[in-house]
Amino acid sequence: MSGRRRDAAGTRTDILVAEDVRGPALDALAPRFRIERDEDLWMDPGALRRRLQGVRALVVRNRTQVDRLLLESGPDLVVVARAGAGLDNVDVAAADELGIVVVAAVGGENARSVAELALGLAIALARRIVDLDRDVRHGGWDRSPGLELAGRAWGLVGLGRTGLATGELARGIGMDVVGYDPFVRAGDPRLDAAGIRRLGLNELRRAADVLSIHVALDTSTRNLVDEGFITGMRKGALLINVSRGETLDEEAVAAAIRRGHLGGAALDVRTTEPSGVGVFAGLDRVILTPHVGGLTEAAQERVTSALAEELDRVLRGLPARAPAGRTANAR
Repeated sequence: MSGRRRDAAGTRTDILVAEDVRGPALDALAPRFRIERDEDLWMDPGALRRRLQGVRALVVRNRTQVDRLLLESGPDLVVVARAGAGLDNVDVAAADELGIVVVAAVGGENARSVAELALGLAIALARRIVDLDRDVRHGGWDRSPGLELAGRAWGLVGLGRTGLATGELARGIGMDVVGYDPFVRAGDPRLDAAGIRRLGLNELRRAADVLSIHVALDTSTRNLVDEGFITGMRKGALLINVSRGETLDEEAVAAAIRRGHLGGAALDVRTTEPSGVGVFAGLDRVILTPHVGGLTEAAQERVTSALAEELDRVLRGLPARAPAGRTANAR
């Protein structure tokens, strides 16, 4: 579609930003395309569907549910841009059927930031930083020793860009790094370069003192970390989740901490978002953060730059460089 649709008021609506996605590269599109922002629009699916009339590009993060109903509500919609790597909130198959291009930040733009948070959470758990800060603020002075991570094993479940970046940082503090990914073979040059040994999943969970999750959410990874998985982990291990909340059973994690099998857990992602403390109420040795793994200024500048390039191409009638689905050209 080369022409720009005008809405009832006679103004163009080329790009609708329905969540908090900002960056200079996206702003730089303004001279060529009309950009409208309503960063809370994701909270009202009905209003979002109505706003899609005349919109050619929709920009979201992970909170907007881009399902078939939403896609069908945009007769002029040609591209959905997801500011992040995961696509579990976007029905890519439906988009393909409707001839809508889906693009995302799949080039590792936020991998380093996610990896830094994973390492920070592990250190915070090992040294009880959050608990000790709270204790001092309430008049305490607990100087009991924490856990040194150097020389211990960090297990990575998922060896994509985020997993590899996390492994690199863990090795940097002297940890032995092992990893599992059904799509990565032993002897893969990326593993050799990163100094990561590939293990089977069962062997990895028994070996890891720190175990972090870096997988996409699909039918094979939903509730991957359940009661049985946790029971097979090393006693006292620390669990870090920076992927998707639905990859683990929160009740099983809480129960394992209560009975002392897990030494602690740090979750940047939750089964339901936004979410409160939930089943972790009253538990020390648990750190909860609001899905901020990729939210650093540097990472978001890279993410918006990648998306802006794809939006510019698709809206000008060129194929996307890295479409998430089969559709590369706008309908």
